Amino acid sequence: MTEKLPAGAQRIQDLLTSSGRTADVLVLAASTRTADDAAAALNCPVAAIANSLIFTTGVEPILVMTSGAHRVNTKALAERIGVAALDRATPAFVKETTGQAIGGVSPIGHLRPIRTIIDASLAVHERIWVAAGAPNAVFPTTFDDLRVLTSGHIENVT
Repeated sequence: MTEKLPAGAQRIQDLLTSSGRTADVLVLAASTRTADDAAAALNCPVAAIANSLIFTTGVEPILVMTSGAHRVNTKALAERIGVAALDRATPAFVKETTGQAIGGVSPIGHLRPIRTIIDASLAVHERIWVAAGAPNAVFPTTFDDLRVLTSGHIENVT
C-alpha cells in the first residue's frame, strides 16, 4: 500500500497480517456510512456488506455481523441466544467497548473480547466486506474466515 492508513485501519491491517490473512484494508473515497453506500463504492451486492452492530444486554456487549440487506430482529435474536433483551448501544458505549467509532466498527481488534453473532445469510457470498476500524475503511473476507477471526456464532438474525 502506498497511502498511509488511518491509525484504526492500520491496527486492523496489522491484526490481519499477524493472523496470516492476505487481505488488504482499503480506504475508499466514497462514503461507507450505510450498507447501500458501501455496496455502491465496492460495486457489490448490498447483501455482501456485513454491518457491525453493537448491542447491549444490560450486562454485556454483543456484536451482530448482519447482512446489509437485513434488519436485526432483536426480540427474536435475544430469544435465540438466551438473553432477556438486546438494545442498540449508544455511540459512547460502542467506542468504550470496541475502541472504534460507529461507522467504522470492525469485527476484530476490539479493546476486549466481544460475543459475536454472524448472520447465517452471509454464507452465500463468496466475498463479504466488513469495516476496518475507521470510517470508509473496509477489508474483504469470507464467511468462514469471519467466523474464525471473530469466534462468532452463526444465527438467523431476522
